[in-house]
Amino acid sequence: MTTIKSSQLTVNQTIATPDASLSIVTESAKPLGPGVYDFQLVVVDDSGNQSAPTVTRVIIVDDKKPTAVLDAPTSVGFAEDLLLSAKRSADIGGKIVKYEWTLIKNP
Repeated sequence: MTTIKSSQLTVNQTIATPDASLSIVTESAKPLGPGVYDFQLVVVDDSGNQSAPTVTRVIIVDDKKPTAVLDAPTSVGFAEDLLLSAKRSADIGGKIVKYEWTLIKNP
């Protein structure tokens, strides 16, 4: 099996291998993002004859939930402003587009 890193893939670049399997290892710095990927395979025999191309479609879905991180002071003085921050929240497969704030308890 031949192994390549996800950062090594570019559109219309042929990767020739002697192996019947190609493993694409995801790098955290440059993973394959969500979307539709079409991969083509052509095989060549020992006489140099090429097959017709075959294409398969792989859909990468963002199925990882974002992580909410809520930062706030543990106490504030009476009649002082209160700052709630979600700046450290993150989403591995995309970006956060909405923050929903809810007061769930009061005195």
